[in-house]
Amino acid sequence: MDRPSSVIAFVGGGNMAAALIGGLRRAGRPAEAIVVVEPFAAARERLARDFGVAAQAAADERLARAATVVWAVKPQSFGEAAAPCAPFVAGALQVSVMAGVRAAAIRRAAGTARIVRVMPNTPALIGRGVAGLWADASVGAAERAEVQALLAPTGATLWVAQEPDLDAVTALSGSGPAYVFYLLEALIDGATAMGLDPAQARTLALATLDGATALAAASAEPPQALRAQVTSKGGTTAAAISVLEQADVKAAVHRALLAAQRRARELGDEFGG
Repeated sequence: MDRPSSVIAFVGGGNMAAALIGGLRRAGRPAEAIVVVEPFAAARERLARDFGVAAQAAADERLARAATVVWAVKPQSFGEAAAPCAPFVAGALQVSVMAGVRAAAIRRAAGTARIVRVMPNTPALIGRGVAGLWADASVGAAERAEVQALLAPTGATLWVAQEPDLDAVTALSGSGPAYVFYLLEALIDGATAMGLDPAQARTLALATLDGATALAAASAEPPQALRAQVTSKGGTTAAAISVLEQADVKAAVHRALLAAQRRARELGDEFGG
């Protein structure tokens, strides 16, 4: 069957798929050029309501129309989801947004090595994400560009040279929003304990994190230099940084990243990579 280059199929219609489908629709992709396989009725109804996309409950020959197939199911569901799709997708470019499922497992399931693995993060849902990408050597430059265009509405992209590098991407940016939320929790709790009401604490904490990261992004100075500019000897910031250093917070962050990277590798082993 001929595969129109404009047709993209999604296996899975959850939050990440919805973020990508929303970007495609805003970019002018017609609803009929998007095929979605999603077993849960509530998710199918949401896609129809929000994007005008008619999702189907099970795989069928309509998948064979797609030039690109995006795997957006939970990693532990990949094997079950892939089996009924396999007869229709081998001729398509395979794009995976699944954490931990390596290209070898996708190759066995889909019958092709034309695979791009993507590690996005949750700010993609508001167009502020960052995604790490890796492509098999059989994926051409034009197809890499197509994947970048697919992801563009969700935020920034960064290509890595080796598939194992995605485990580090997972540890840093994939899991990273949770680290920021953890810090945000601590700042709000601490400010509330000092007497601010929770709404005030939340406003100040959110604005501080947003402003500081925006300043770091706009500046050519490294983070250490920016921190030094705020840290006057004997001042309030110096007192706070001293506590963080005594608690060895930086080393704890390093250990956390290594733990996340190690778990990403373990998941790849578990899912048959």
